[in-house]
Amino acid sequence: GTETELRDLIKTFKSKGIGTIADVVVNHRKNVSNWVDFPRETYNGVTYELKSTDICSDDDGGATKNWATSNGYSLSNNTDTGEGWDGMRDLDHNSSNVQTNVKAYLKMLLNDLGYVGFRYDMVKGYAGKFTGMYNNDAQPTYSVGEYWDGNASQVKNWLNATKVDGNIMSAAFDFPFRYTVRDAVNGDWRKLGNTSLISDNNYKRYSVTFVENHDTEKRSNAAQDPIRKDTLAANAFMLAMPGTPSVFLKHWMDCKNDIKAMIDVRKAAGIHNESSAFNAASSQGYYVVIVDNKLLCVVGTSAGTYTPTNANYVKVLSGYHYAYYLNKSMATAWADLSSGEYKGEQTVTLTAVAQDGTQVVYTTDGSTPTASSTKVSSGSKITIPIGTTVLKAGILVNGVVSGIITRTYTCTEYIPFNPYTITVYCNGDQVGWTGYINFWTWGGDGSHSPKNSSWPGDKVTTSTVIDGKTWYYKTFTINSETDCVNFVFSTGSGSPQTVDVNDIRTDAYCEVSTTQDGGKYLVNTTTGINEPVYDDSTLAFHPYIYTLDGRMICQVQKGEDLTRIIKSLPKGIYIVNGKKVINL
Repeated sequence: GTETELRDLIKTFKSKGIGTIADVVVNHRKNVSNWVDFPRETYNGVTYELKSTDICSDDDGGATKNWATSNGYSLSNNTDTGEGWDGMRDLDHNSSNVQTNVKAYLKMLLNDLGYVGFRYDMVKGYAGKFTGMYNNDAQPTYSVGEYWDGNASQVKNWLNATKVDGNIMSAAFDFPFRYTVRDAVNGDWRKLGNTSLISDNNYKRYSVTFVENHDTEKRSNAAQDPIRKDTLAANAFMLAMPGTPSVFLKHWMDCKNDIKAMIDVRKAAGIHNESSAFNAASSQGYYVVIVDNKLLCVVGTSAGTYTPTNANYVKVLSGYHYAYYLNKSMATAWADLSSGEYKGEQTVTLTAVAQDGTQVVYTTDGSTPTASSTKVSSGSKITIPIGTTVLKAGILVNGVVSGIITRTYTCTEYIPFNPYTITVYCNGDQVGWTGYINFWTWGGDGSHSPKNSSWPGDKVTTSTVIDGKTWYYKTFTINSETDCVNFVFSTGSGSPQTVDVNDIRTDAYCEVSTTQDGGKYLVNTTTGINEPVYDDSTLAFHPYIYTLDGRMICQVQKGEDLTRIIKSLPKGIYIVNGKKVINL
């Protein structure tokens, strides 16, 4: 996107009470035209430029120095203070010029763009003291470092290295936690008790827990390390524990309502980054933890067989291989369905988190429940109808209503998705790809893998000529509202190739450009949209108008003025008679 779009995004988040964290990469930097030159940038009247002498003397195992010497350049006299990375030039953070550039950059992110904190990339690449120095200078609201190591002692060492005046200056991603979760879901849930940052009372406040990230997820033609099952149970455990949890965006998109309900419980129990957790029971099939004596969480393939031995806990939420229980001393009502938008009528279980026999009273019109409101026993299920419902529920004790919770539901009529076919075209004229183009495909519901399961995928020779250009194409079926297809195009045995082209849901024209990013060609993508020309004779077979995400918004009867109907809809793109049309 553009700088204006970025500023608007940060501003919008801020207005919603959300702070934006910048991804800060200062371990290394890309050169401009040769191995050792960098861009000259002027900001607020000051010119900043890194020099060849700001590059570590041992960059790329000495290869950079050999090139520099042969071409009349000098590097720094200092070796790297961390691990090397051959992808770009490793910066010497002992250099005062590097420090000046980084400090100015960080202050620009905070004071100009409006970020509130930093996610430092690859902090293994330079000494931790520099992260401490930079944060002490910039004073971000929040900071987290990517110290990628499964050994908790190593991550703690990095945290300690960031100290300024005895104070740790950053949090760290809890990779040890992530690996204990991965190992647990692979067959032994007792491994959730393995050492991590959150298992150490002195360091759990600095832990940013996560289950998956962009480096570990399953991706195309890359040897990642994904958690292949029980992601819901993994998230349930993370959200019950101390530390600062970070939910992977794709998990949120796939399981939003489940994860949102877990967050509701975490907030109700008051779990925070220094909460006290202990293992109450465990076996190969399950692991039980009690946090702050308020929340009991059980996860594992045998979680459904576990019953708390402590009668003070009542179940408030459960799902595939996980369950949450709250302590009855909290004296509150509970609804297991979180606020949100749903399709079709919904069922909500109301629970009295209180002594046995306590009733729940509730209203569905947003009014505060009283002793005379509708009463149900704990564990009762109620139906939320189509429309908007504001549910308020409380517990009734000795004629007094307390522990009131509120949920707002918007339920729309469920309309089955109508699968449709898309065609994706690729042109490689600019880079000299002729005769065929390889299509490597994945994503969505998993049905879009190439027939040739080995990289680089299917060799596509089917083509058509449009405006003098040859386009190689392939068709796919979009099977659901969330379905999509991702692509990598290539030639030969898979090299050269393009960057990933993600989330294609409509006809698309992908033109490979000569511009590269990390050695991969960028792709200019446009969607194929028909002009609004309609054939009423086919309406008997296609009586619906759909949005691009597959929602049926209108049924058209044969003989009706289809053009008039389309023009009456909000501006946008629609699927009519199996084709996409645009209403301007």
